Amino acid sequence: MDDADPLLIALADPARWRLVRLLAERPRPVGVLAQLAEARQPQTTKHLQTLERAGVVTSQRSGQRRVYALRPGPLRDLAATLGRLADTADPAGGSRETYDRYGLSLASERLAAEAPGWADDHSFRFHRSLAGEPEAVWRHLTETALLARWWAPDDLCVSDLAFEARSGGRLLLEYRDAEDTGGDGDTGETEGTGDTADTDPVAGRGDGVVDVARPGERLAYRLSPRLPDGGAAFTAHVDFTLRPTDAGTDLDVHYLIADSTVESADFIAGIEIGFGQCLDKLATAVGAARETTHDTPHHTPHHSRHTSARTEGKQVQP
Repeated sequence: MDDADPLLIALADPARWRLVRLLAERPRPVGVLAQLAEARQPQTTKHLQTLERAGVVTSQRSGQRRVYALRPGPLRDLAATLGRLADTADPAGGSRETYDRYGLSLASERLAAEAPGWADDHSFRFHRSLAGEPEAVWRHLTETALLARWWAPDDLCVSDLAFEARSGGRLLLEYRDAEDTGGDGDTGETEGTGDTADTDPVAGRGDGVVDVARPGERLAYRLSPRLPDGGAAFTAHVDFTLRPTDAGTDLDVHYLIADSTVESADFIAGIEIGFGQCLDKLATAVGAARETTHDTPHHTPHHSRHTSARTEGKQVQP
């Protein structure tokens, strides 16, 4: 049990909280506390004993009276714990801020979704400068083992994935809550593996087709997120353009909505935040892959070094 739990339990009772407030003013005997709290003395004594066991008050006998005083240390410790919890829940740019932003977008899109086609031609544009060559970025965009590392928003995990990187190729994406899958989003080759338990709720799924696949240059596909009844919420036309730079690759993405249904409002409300998070994860994955490649030492095989020594510097193939 957490150290703060007994104190929280003790303070949760309104009568005990009233006694704590009275003792914060000054030490007081039981009889006075009972009178000020407008309670019977036996009940007041029991409450004070509970608070003393929790460590928030102390007492000593003075003649025929028992006088209680507040111990401020545990309250300060509790306040610090609560402050840390608040800071964890609400860092600048953190998940709480994202949650609030999504809530605002959700309310706006639901009001706008009055008839089929309401969001057609809505578009979103994204740009990321990636620390990897276009070929490396292309692999992360098209190879399922690498796609699974980033192709879901924060707190979600790819659970089923197919991607055929050719014109007319099939797309399939399914994701679940990361905590439900017990993973961190790195599912590796996921197509048809059945790694996720059947009882885990599916957070989202979609399917589609590749329109353009020019390795290292451009990737375009159509993807339709599915409603709970299996129907398409809308069709996303997603177009990736890769341009080499001195530092790696500039990636520009155009995300265009078509065939929108009234029920698509919740999906569309999350595109800017959710797909942006995906691209941030892509940038991290590409950067990490580049660092791993650069940090990998290239050793001469052990037997080759010995062979070279024996032949006094003559070139020998390993």
